[in-house]
Amino acid sequence: MKHLVAPSVLSADFGNLQRDVEMINASAADWFHVDVMDGVFVPNISFGFPVMEALKKHATKPLDVHLMIVNPDQFISRFAEAGAYSITVHYEACTHLHRTIQAIHNSGCKASVALNPHTPVDLLQDIIGDLDMVLIMSVNPGFGGQQFIPNTLNKVMQLRNMANRHNPELIIEVDGGVGESNIATLIETGANAFVAGNAIFAAPSPSDMIAALKSVPNGIVNI
Repeated sequence: MKHLVAPSVLSADFGNLQRDVEMINASAADWFHVDVMDGVFVPNISFGFPVMEALKKHATKPLDVHLMIVNPDQFISRFAEAGAYSITVHYEACTHLHRTIQAIHNSGCKASVALNPHTPVDLLQDIIGDLDMVLIMSVNPGFGGQQFIPNTLNKVMQLRNMANRHNPELIIEVDGGVGESNIATLIETGANAFVAGNAIFAAPSPSDMIAALKSVPNGIVNI
């Protein structure tokens, strides 16, 4: 299967959310990426359970839920019940990360850990075998439209090398500043799932942009 593309619902037109959800349903996209922000872990607030439940009613593709919140453990079961396919928690927000990953799996969801730009990938050495996915933040979390941080490429390469040794099936997702200008390079370095917000929704034809991002040559990913 080709690399995965997950349009970020945060960049959709909330005045026409159902229209944009139906566009993603009909497009070549693989997942909906759902950013949940609490105004504490990141300096912004986004949507929660009501929007999740509305998305679940209309989305025909999996919901890739990214929790940019403190104390994510207390909400894992609720996000699973609200329709999450995968749940990503931040390394920086989890005191007992192994326990959190177990809770995500026990809820029936795929388990993922996100790393902020300043967090080294080596910190996942002892947990990588338990993960379905790692999300590398290529911008500082909390706002859309930021510029891609070039050091992300080094982090993806390091993580792919670690995964090849300990978890070859690991999905490496990149979030922030991803578009036509850098997706091919990211694929070459080892990433195989991509969150795109402005690149898709600011394009003249969002569905055509999704198709363009999907058409880049790549390796294989299993989900």
